[in-house]
Amino acid sequence: MTKRPEHPKRARARRLTAAVIVAAVGGTLPIVSPAAPAAAAVPAVANNWSTLMYKSLTADAQLAALRKALTGRKGAFTAAVAQVTAAKAAGTRAAAEVVAAGDGETAARAGLAAAVRSATDAKKNLAKVSKAKPRRAAAVTKATTAVNAAVKSVNTRKAQVTVAEGVLKQARTEASSAATAVESALGGWKAASGAVAETEQAIRALGSAESLAAGAAALSKDLVAQVRPAFTTADTAEVYGVTVHKSVAYAFRRMIDDAKADGIEISGGGFRTKQRQIELRTINGCPDVWTAPSSSCRVPTAIPGRSLHEIGLAVDVSSGGRTINAKSPAFAWLKLHAKDYGFVNLPAEAWHWSVTGN
Repeated sequence: MTKRPEHPKRARARRLTAAVIVAAVGGTLPIVSPAAPAAAAVPAVANNWSTLMYKSLTADAQLAALRKALTGRKGAFTAAVAQVTAAKAAGTRAAAEVVAAGDGETAARAGLAAAVRSATDAKKNLAKVSKAKPRRAAAVTKATTAVNAAVKSVNTRKAQVTVAEGVLKQARTEASSAATAVESALGGWKAASGAVAETEQAIRALGSAESLAAGAAALSKDLVAQVRPAFTTADTAEVYGVTVHKSVAYAFRRMIDDAKADGIEISGGGFRTKQRQIELRTINGCPDVWTAPSSSCRVPTAIPGRSLHEIGLAVDVSSGGRTINAKSPAFAWLKLHAKDYGFVNLPAEAWHWSVTGN
């Protein structure tokens, strides 16, 4: 059994993905897409068709970029959760240190108060023994020593209170910093959570390449009907030497690029004027210019005013400088893949591909 070649959109997506991922992971949503298609001309349906095809043709690369971004953002979320946990633990420790420092300060102040009372009592005792009759030198010396010791104890306790106050102040500062860190960590967690949710929503909203291409196909008849009345040559763009309507330019360019990546050369003739269509009706042996059906011509040629070539929405495909036929490798490739780019074959003409197949 012959293995079916890899879908060109997927191959192309691999080439687009690297550039898209760099932009997506390095920044924030929305994800930066590859180069945008040429702006489609009015009416709005032309823009809608072009936008749907662009999204379809870049969906694989964008999805890969979004998934890559989601992995990174989930990692950031996990890190943010860890930061919140660590910050809260630090906050708990800081709060405990404040309590301990407060207890230490209270104890130091209590010790100071006790030392002050002892010093007061020692001074009273010194005064008492100093006035005693008869005066006893040993008692005075002992009382004086007690006073000196009590004063020294007071000074020591004062120093301890000062240290305890410093410890408490530092503990409160650290507790405040810990609370700020918790607040900051919670903010980071909230931002990381939002980024994950936003990316997941973007993935859900992206849509599949197939559904987007189908949406464009559903607009193709309206595209023709609304483009034709107001068409001017200003609505066209050149793609590798082929002139087409701006709305299909990006998709047509991608089709040529992806075919080339598969070893298939695609070129051809796109837009042509109504006058040229009239000339071709004669050249191609139509019974008359204005009424004979296309099938009556030696080479099928639409009646002037009805051809999609006249509004740049059809291409007569050539490959290797020759118009393709049903046996051409280019035809086989187009038959398999052209619908992914919004182009449909007119069964009677292997070379004729347009947005509606007409």
